[in-house]
Amino acid sequence: MARPKFIAIPAHSLERFEPLLGDDYAQVQAAASAARELFRGRAMWHFNSTLRGGGVAELLYTLLPYVRGAGIDTRWVVLRESPEFFTLTKRIHNNLHGDPGDGGPLGEAEHALYEGALAASAGHVAGLVRPGDVVFLHDPQTAGLAAQAKAAGAAVVWRCHVGVDEPNALALRAQDFLRHYLHAVDAIVFSRRQYVWQGLDHGRTWAMPPSLDPFSPKNQEMDSETVESILTAIDVRDHSPPAAPVFTRADGTPGRVERSAEVLQEERIPDEAKLVVQVSRWDRLKGHREVLACFERFFAAGELRLLLAGPACKAVADDPEGPAVWEEIRTAWRALPEGVRRRVHLANLPMTDLEENGAIVNAIQRRADVVVQNSLAEGFGLTVAEAMWKQRPVVGARVGGIQDQIVDGASGVLVDPRDGAELARAIDSIATDPARAAALGKAACERVRDHYLCVTRLAEYAARFAEVERALRPR
Repeated sequence: MARPKFIAIPAHSLERFEPLLGDDYAQVQAAASAARELFRGRAMWHFNSTLRGGGVAELLYTLLPYVRGAGIDTRWVVLRESPEFFTLTKRIHNNLHGDPGDGGPLGEAEHALYEGALAASAGHVAGLVRPGDVVFLHDPQTAGLAAQAKAAGAAVVWRCHVGVDEPNALALRAQDFLRHYLHAVDAIVFSRRQYVWQGLDHGRTWAMPPSLDPFSPKNQEMDSETVESILTAIDVRDHSPPAAPVFTRADGTPGRVERSAEVLQEERIPDEAKLVVQVSRWDRLKGHREVLACFERFFAAGELRLLLAGPACKAVADDPEGPAVWEEIRTAWRALPEGVRRRVHLANLPMTDLEENGAIVNAIQRRADVVVQNSLAEGFGLTVAEAMWKQRPVVGARVGGIQDQIVDGASGVLVDPRDGAELARAIDSIATDPARAAALGKAACERVRDHYLCVTRLAEYAARFAEVERALRPR
């Protein structure tokens, strides 16, 4: 296998949060000071399996620059494994959600494949990590590196970003598959307390939700003219752009959207149209087919538009099912009645430049009158918080971490993702009531500010790191 890839991490100043947080910023400063002292002379390593296209990559891309900016030696390494390995780990991922995925087994042969594929990466870990370092391993793809990292003298934390409140037999077998590799870890982090596996030592489990960076290209302020220009640049809007499709990069330099999306549509979106948007990976658990079915059944009349957007599926290395799911959705789109198909748009967004991609997602969400996240299962669903930050009214599935983010009826609306009628009522109640949409959006933004900004995680991380530090002491 190819050597793991080192990702350059810029250092972002925490001071940009001071005007946003006001008096609360003092807590951030104190947390940063405590973390610098704790990690003096040590490195913090993060290992995951993709640079783009998923929530884990988004989390690391968002958080690590601020950790580095706080004065901590922070490093990010992406594994580069075989297609067979990623097919297996996608099966584990789906099973952890209680879904059969490709229906394959998780037996001795799969353990052999998993361990054999990771053997070279484990050797690289041993050559990188030094005694006293802290190693974060993210999701099923990296659990098999725990023993090697521990043998190198590091404290090891495994972070599981997926889960289910009530595990079925499939989820339990995936948990059992991974337990084999987790005996060496010092702590396990879950996105929700409900996801903690039965039988784990609760003294070494944490619950820590993901968070967003309000200053990133995906979440920064964007005026309506720029939104329109970016949508024109990606070919979903056909009027002459009123301004250049520009954004500000994370380092403060100017950026411009130059790549179009791969768009499947019969006509572009009119400026006056009411627009429903879902942005997510091309994954069967994201509920795209259910949204299409809802739209066909309940919005066959009228002029409401639907845009389903996701990352260019071939750019997400650890998700081998993406191209097949995209093709399934394309086929379902072609089968829609002509009058419905005219008002449904599919977009594969460019991923060559991750900040450009973030700006495109930003513009799409800001153009939306209603944002939907109709996942059938969801570890957390950071795209919900991203839309909420932009004061968009969100209709989210009553599953996983989505129901943590949205207070039903106050900062969004929760629905059964398999109940098309309930989904349609929720969409219609917002799309036809601008005052309600505005109130939900305002409350949503305030909720994100209070609970899901990345910088507020620093105090929590500092406290948790103190617990890990005890694992670094000689016993």
